[in-house]
Amino acid sequence: MSSSTTVGTARRRSLRMAALALTAAAGLSLTACSGSDTAGAKPAGRTDKGLASAESSGAGSSAGEQGSEAGAEVGTKAGAGGKQSGSARTTDGGRAASPVRTQRLADGVSKAEIYKVGAQHYRAKIVARGSVLATMEAKEHDDGLDANDMFVVLTSDGQVQSWMGGGHQGPGTFKIEGGWTVKVTKLGDLHYRAQFFSESGDADDTVEANQHDIGFVANGVSIVLSAGGVISAHQ
Repeated sequence: MSSSTTVGTARRRSLRMAALALTAAAGLSLTACSGSDTAGAKPAGRTDKGLASAESSGAGSSAGEQGSEAGAEVGTKAGAGGKQSGSARTTDGGRAASPVRTQRLADGVSKAEIYKVGAQHYRAKIVARGSVLATMEAKEHDDGLDANDMFVVLTSDGQVQSWMGGGHQGPGTFKIEGGWTVKVTKLGDLHYRAQFFSESGDADDTVEANQHDIGFVANGVSIVLSAGGVISAHQ
């Protein structure tokens, strides 16, 4: 074989090897690009899933994160629910808590269930034969009730006084316990005013019952003025 033939054969082998090398390099480059795209697609998929999940339910991107966040969310809601229940019991003691005491009333049938709602704030349910007949509320001032000629006063410190009878139907001027003379005036439908005069004839105070009964304690005397114009006092 001549030297030119040998050189030509060597060149062809070099070209084939160079071509194989280029093909292999191209294959590796494609594989690397494909792997990079695939690796990029997966995080993008998780991110999209995480966003969709976050928008719909506030969970994390992966199943583990979703589970942990869902558990945290349930725990948070349960804690919030517990706080809300506690708050309801505190702020609405008349319905959610137990009464601080129960007191029999003057008619011998009814009783007052007395609840402490807050400072200078008490509620009393008037109950007879298992039914609630009325609810009284004394918040920083006393409350009163005319219940079919049984009169009840609830004070803002949770004391209850009740008595039967002794009512005077206004309008008119009446003498009541405590030494007062009271002038009851009708101002409108279910709206009456009571003006109190001392034994010396001086005007002491004026109160009004407008659409609901009122009650208070003055100088140790419990007084009720109803929205129907009935006034009664008990010492």
